[in-house]
Amino acid sequence: MLGSVLNPINSTMIATVLVAIGGTFHAGAADTAWLVSSLYLASAVGQPAMGRLADRLGPRRVFLSGLLIVAAAGVVGATAPALTWLIVSRVLLGIGTSAAYPAAMALLRAHSQRLGTPTPRPVLGLLSLAGLSSAAIGPVLGGVLAATLGWRAVFAVNVPLAAVGFALAALWLPDGRGPAPDEAPAQRAAHHSAAQAAAHQATAARPAAAPGAAVPAPRTAPESAQPRVTGLDPAGLVLFAAVLTALMLFLMRLDSPPWPLLAVAAVLGAALTRWELGRSSPFLDLRMLARNRGLSLTYLRHGLTYLVIYCVMYGYAQWLEEAHGMSTAAAGLVMLPMSVAAMATSLLGARTKGIRAPLTVAGVLLVAGGGVLLVAGHTTPALALAAAGALFGLPQGLASTGNQAAVYAQAPPGETGSAAGLQRTAQYLGAITAAALIGLFYGQRATDAGLHEMAMTAGLLAVAVLLLTVLDRSLHTQPTRT
Repeated sequence: MLGSVLNPINSTMIATVLVAIGGTFHAGAADTAWLVSSLYLASAVGQPAMGRLADRLGPRRVFLSGLLIVAAAGVVGATAPALTWLIVSRVLLGIGTSAAYPAAMALLRAHSQRLGTPTPRPVLGLLSLAGLSSAAIGPVLGGVLAATLGWRAVFAVNVPLAAVGFALAALWLPDGRGPAPDEAPAQRAAHHSAAQAAAHQATAARPAAAPGAAVPAPRTAPESAQPRVTGLDPAGLVLFAAVLTALMLFLMRLDSPPWPLLAVAAVLGAALTRWELGRSSPFLDLRMLARNRGLSLTYLRHGLTYLVIYCVMYGYAQWLEEAHGMSTAAAGLVMLPMSVAAMATSLLGARTKGIRAPLTVAGVLLVAGGGVLLVAGHTTPALALAAAGALFGLPQGLASTGNQAAVYAQAPPGETGSAAGLQRTAQYLGAITAAALIGLFYGQRATDAGLHEMAMTAGLLAVAVLLLTVLDRSLHTQPTRT
């Protein structure tokens, strides 16, 4: 949980110090915006990459390595002499913090199979709660650190957090490898018997050792206990990062679309597809995604859900200040019920047995929230606006735990870390797209008309989320092993 809070808390903690950083380095808003987008981009690429490493090398060692990168990023940010070094620090933070969530998912699944007991849903729910609560606490913590110790403390705080996480993980986390996750107990027994028979044959075939000679010990360590360093596909990772970078740069300029960048993204996407289809162990397993329709739909549903959530999270707060005339503190209080509702329903969703029902309720609530914002205006009372925000927080918690449980159940054996990382990539793509849409709707200033355009778009996307849930047959038959 401690590792899982580092990514969302760094995503939101920076918001309170952007102005101060710009003043220190004489940089404008367009320059400091890279401190936000660089972490999202690094996380979007880093989550599946770290997940793949966790599947190959073991989640414990990847988790520990990620915390070392986080600590290094904290040092770089705290001592940065220029804005460029702060951007480097944010990229390192994106990469380092990306290790925690996919490593945790891979570790839980391996531990579950070692014990022969399903992972309890509340345990998975705690991971969702860690991310949701830290995202809410981030701006407050950033403001306190900046007011007491200066903006560099927002970077430096990662050093002690990473140190505590490293110590706890080094002391208590198992290696998370154990038996191969795609083997049933009967299969493992059969393989063990076959291995024993092969060993007896090899022993019989060996010439007898001379009297007094040392007899070499047989190699009994199972292959599954050894780290698998092959199949990391660095070229696929680079192409994947290039596609995401081109898309992000295009989305950040939707008010005046740079169409050549979209063409570049299409060409890179075609190159990525061709490369990955030709690999026996690709970074992005397109064939698996095509076969595993349920997992692909879960990624799409999760990305669209968070596209709506981030539109409201950032766009609604901006509208409260600029159109409704609220202070920053007042807008924060109005948005607080959204975070509280998300945390409450994440715990509730973690205690449900099914997957489809919570996701369906989340879709209905998203549609209702879009309808409420369509009739909101700058004269709407603050209490009603707070209730409207909570209406989006409720589905956030349900969707977070529901889609997480779906990924855990739908992921191929031995690929849980990679699958969990791609889920977060879908979420970050939703965040990047939401930021672009807010700029398109509001222009220079948030208005009631811009809010209503955002609400209409959010409502249509929410209908798509609901349809993706209701029509997804894999959720009807999904086992509740989580």
